[in-house]
Amino acid sequence: MNGTARNNTARNDTARNDTAGKLLRAGVSVLAFALPVIFILAPLAIFFIYSFFHVDHGRMIHTLSLDNYVRFATGEAFLPVFWRTVALCLEVAAITVVLAYPVALLLSRMRGRWRYSLLMLMMVPLLMSYVIKIYAIRSILGLNGFLNKALIAAGLISEPSDLLVFNMNAILVTLTLLLIPFAILPIFLSLESIPRQLLTASDDLGASGLQGFLRITLPLSLPGVASAASFVFVLAIGDFLTPQMVGGTSGFTFGRIIYSQFGTAYNWPFGAALSAVLALVVIVAILAGEHFGRSRGGQR
Repeated sequence: MNGTARNNTARNDTARNDTAGKLLRAGVSVLAFALPVIFILAPLAIFFIYSFFHVDHGRMIHTLSLDNYVRFATGEAFLPVFWRTVALCLEVAAITVVLAYPVALLLSRMRGRWRYSLLMLMMVPLLMSYVIKIYAIRSILGLNGFLNKALIAAGLISEPSDLLVFNMNAILVTLTLLLIPFAILPIFLSLESIPRQLLTASDDLGASGLQGFLRITLPLSLPGVASAASFVFVLAIGDFLTPQMVGGTSGFTFGRIIYSQFGTAYNWPFGAALSAVLALVVIVAILAGEHFGRSRGGQR
């Protein structure tokens, strides 16, 4: 009897421990899903609902309508600025990838610890203040900046040029310089994952270095290129601070319009609608980059 009682007690303790373990795992799972829902999805949902309200004489009208989206689609200023901003960010993504690819390729072909040391060195600008970096670039591109002084000293121009001062060109150059580190890293990781045996085999088969690059390295690194391009595009199109500081009156972007709706205009519903449009573009860019990366990755 005593043995039977002990066995029953042991089984009961085991059952209680299993139940407690299941409850603990369930609680952790609920917490893991609840935190993103509470702090990410819920605010986004509330923000999206705001986009269907409207403001009338400074008062927010909590009546659902599509007036804000109609205003965006039919307004004379919003769509042109939107498409111009998209085109600008595509240019930034393309130029950044073109500049970052040779750097990532050079790093991937280095041996030993030097490549990781240099990679970390190139990531150092990411630790600096974003505003300080913009001011530094402004001091270089300004009318009395280092670039104009160097060009005048070299005799290439006779007076300071405003080509890269407070316009869309200044935004393009500044965003490109700021976002290059974000493009180097994914391309480097993609290049580093290419098996060295493939390049060795191509050399043994008589392929030149250019042929090996065009037929092996470049195709297999395209997923990293797609990730870098989509990442840079998303960061560029959501940036309003850079256009605000280097764009001037002629460098007006979609991000600045959204900022003005929440700042000077105090029209939160319309700003929320414009933000929803921007979020849709960001989602499309991310999905496009992921799809291209998967399709190219599946060909390995």
